[in-house]
Amino acid sequence: MERLKAKTAGLARRKRRVRGKVSGTAERPRLRVTRSNAHIYAQLIDDVAGRTLVAVSSIDPELRGALKSGANVEAAKVVGEALGRRAVEAGVEEAVFDRGGRLFHGRVKALADGARSAGLRF
Repeated sequence: MERLKAKTAGLARRKRRVRGKVSGTAERPRLRVTRSNAHIYAQLIDDVAGRTLVAVSSIDPELRGALKSGANVEAAKVVGEALGRRAVEAGVEEAVFDRGGRLFHGRVKALADGARSAGLRF
């Protein structure tokens, strides 16, 4: 139990540190990645206005049928590509990446690579 508390406290500390350095605007929103054991979520956020511009996750109905699992690298790449496509449609070409305290590795990196391949720059 104590080990779990230390692990979540460390994640929260890293999340605060990253979030203190990254902020999004309407021209260059923040690309926020949230990862759980079962799914991956991504959204483009305008912090000045306080609103979400684009959101995609592995539980979206259009992606869910194509994914074998929402918790693997392939699913993260598909979610990233979908986010990139929706962002370009919404007129967003550039973003600031917020990894949410997670390492830029595995599913987080795959989502970023997918978004880049769809035309989003960061």
